[in-house]
Amino acid sequence: MTNEIQYRVGKMKKLPGDMSTKERATWQKQIADNARDYLFSIGQPLVYQQKDGLIVAEYKDGRVLIL
Repeated sequence: MTNEIQYRVGKMKKLPGDMSTKERATWQKQIADNARDYLFSIGQPLVYQQKDGLIVAEYKDGRVLIL
C-alpha cells in the first residue's frame, strides 16, 4: 500500500482581483461548498470560527460541536 499524496492542479479562468463583486461572492461560495463536500467525503468535520468567536466542528450528519 502506498501513501502517496496526489495533487490536482487547475487554472482559474479569471483571477479574484479581476472579478466583479457578484462573481467573487459566487466563487467564494463554491470554494466553501467544495471544501465541505471534500471533508465530509473523507469522514472529517469542517472546523471554522464563527463571527462570535466560537470555534465549531460541523459534521456530515448535521452535528455541530463547539470546541
